[in-house]
Amino acid sequence: MGNGSGPGSLALAATNLNAVRETMDVNLEISRILNTGLDTETLSICVRLCEQGINPEALSSVIKELRKTTEALQAPENMTSYLETP
Repeated sequence: MGNGSGPGSLALAATNLNAVRETMDVNLEISRILNTGLDTETLSICVRLCEQGINPEALSSVIKELRKTTEALQAPENMTSYLETP
């Protein structure tokens, strides 16, 4: 019975899962209040990276840089489509 596969184990696993979901819900709400623009999946990845020891400030800098680069790459596309409109 010490193998961790009884009804108590299932209840504990369900409790842990609910706690994780609740924590992510709170994190997502904080993210929205701070207007980070992160969706649930991206926020979850960021949380896991921080749990693995990634520096949160460095991660934030990388995300900001990626957004700037993406915007810069999309700007010529927007200009091209604007110029092609009759």
